[in-house]
Amino acid sequence: MSEENKYTFENKEYRDTYRHTVSHILAQAVKRLYPEVKLAIGPSIDNGFYYDFDAPFSFTQEHLDALEAEMRKICKEKEKLERFELPRAEAIKFMEEREEPYKVELINDLPEDATISFYKQGEFTDLCAGPHLDSTGRVKGNGIKLMNVTGAYWRGDSSKKMLQRIYGTAFPKKDELDQYLNMLEEAKKRDHRKLGKELGLFMLTEEGPGFPFFLPNGMTLKNTLIDYWREVHKRYGYVEVSTPMILNRKLWERSGHWDHYKQNMYTTVIDDEDYAIKPMNCPGGMLVYKAQPHSYKELPLRVGELGLVHRHELSGALHGLFRVRCFTQDDAHIFMTWDQMKDEIKNVVRLFDEVYSTFGLTYQIELSTMPEDHMGDLKDWQFAEKTLAEAITEIGKDYVVNEGDGAFYGPKLDFHLADSIGRTWQCGTIQLDMQLPERFELEYTGADGEKHRPVMIHRVVLGSIERFIGVITEHFAGAFPTWLAPEQVRIMPMTDRNIPCAKEVMQQLTDKGFRVTMDERNEKIGYKIREAQVHKVPYMIVIGDKDEEKGVISVRTRKTGETTAMETGEFIEKLAYEVENKLK
Repeated sequence: MSEENKYTFENKEYRDTYRHTVSHILAQAVKRLYPEVKLAIGPSIDNGFYYDFDAPFSFTQEHLDALEAEMRKICKEKEKLERFELPRAEAIKFMEEREEPYKVELINDLPEDATISFYKQGEFTDLCAGPHLDSTGRVKGNGIKLMNVTGAYWRGDSSKKMLQRIYGTAFPKKDELDQYLNMLEEAKKRDHRKLGKELGLFMLTEEGPGFPFFLPNGMTLKNTLIDYWREVHKRYGYVEVSTPMILNRKLWERSGHWDHYKQNMYTTVIDDEDYAIKPMNCPGGMLVYKAQPHSYKELPLRVGELGLVHRHELSGALHGLFRVRCFTQDDAHIFMTWDQMKDEIKNVVRLFDEVYSTFGLTYQIELSTMPEDHMGDLKDWQFAEKTLAEAITEIGKDYVVNEGDGAFYGPKLDFHLADSIGRTWQCGTIQLDMQLPERFELEYTGADGEKHRPVMIHRVVLGSIERFIGVITEHFAGAFPTWLAPEQVRIMPMTDRNIPCAKEVMQQLTDKGFRVTMDERNEKIGYKIREAQVHKVPYMIVIGDKDEEKGVISVRTRKTGETTAMETGEFIEKLAYEVENKLK
């Protein structure tokens, strides 16, 4: 991070510090206007901040408006933020005198040797580890927006009191706030849950929370996406396997999931033996590799799997296709020698490049390094991290380091995709694993005739087919490119007289493999066109008496709304080119 960007929103540390300071300004405003309210906690979060309060009334929009106005006053007052520390007993007494029971509880739960720090701004003081800006004057009052109020259990425990959580956001410039609010409005229109219902893609039911049902249009979309996945992976030298959905406890103990992930797994008993529905494909992939001997001549071995996995998610975390309890993970496991690692990483990134550019998605790369709780030798970790970094640099990509956030078994690269309205989504991952090959005693015979342990890459490009469908639904606002659209062409005869001709055109298009429907209803053509537009059909063909006389079809495009007369063969060529080249 350059010195000039250190104190800008490009720097996540500064951005978090700024918004954390704004959460204190909110708490100060609450105590000024409603002194009877008790304070809980108020951290910065992605895109903003929140603060939890215990109030004897319900916060309304009128309250939020009053608080925003008071927060702007506090910014103008330019109150200095001063940090100070107190011994445990004094800290408890300090908060008891201010009648802040939640703060007292937090202090009591801190370790005996913990530093208990506070931040003071004007008449307001809060228990906080920091850091903060040096003055409330650093915050631009017109860049603050309080978004909404929700319920939140104290410390996330449903057995404890329900508090009120006020969410807000803050930017250093008003136009940046306006852009963000406009993006949120646009995001509402693009909500994949709303579009999924309107376009007949999927449904979610009370009978299966978190278990999506795919409808005919959704299955067409999903299968088209999978066909593309298979075509790309075949070109990049992958083979495909399928592993069982249910495997016994011994396998999950060996992989470490039974001990470390069991709370997220669905289990069952078969013939008095414990089994689990797989939450991931990796252990089954280990068994596939282990099923036969391998030579160094076979490596790298690239094995893909579209495996349906199940993970128990809390009901409150479920969200459309973004957070579900069963999903298709587009896994691949690459088995290789240590000296093949760099080239394989480059190969995977090239595949990612091709796939993401096909959907018009750009990305940023994050390198997550060794966590404190890790397995394996330090020198192996250092080599793996260096190899990942060099591979990315050598193909001309930039990356940022996410210190200490790797998996316990190896470092990783995360690909954060940016969609058409600037939101980011974490989809692709390249994860080095030095441990599972050891746990499963995987081997290959080297050129020296001796047995060696391969190293492995786990990688997903889409992440989850279901979640990726949610992402691209919002990215395209449901107006999928022609190659991906469940319905590519809708034919609309003007009158019953034109139906035979329309059916001939439909047959020609269907014979070429295009997805075509016909609207034969006795409705006005304008109504039919408007409905096709609502359904976001890429091409609408209108056939009337004059079209039949001239031997043409009237083709209306979704993109421009323009109608062009052309011969059926000419349209087929245009459509074929667009689909074959996956034009956006």
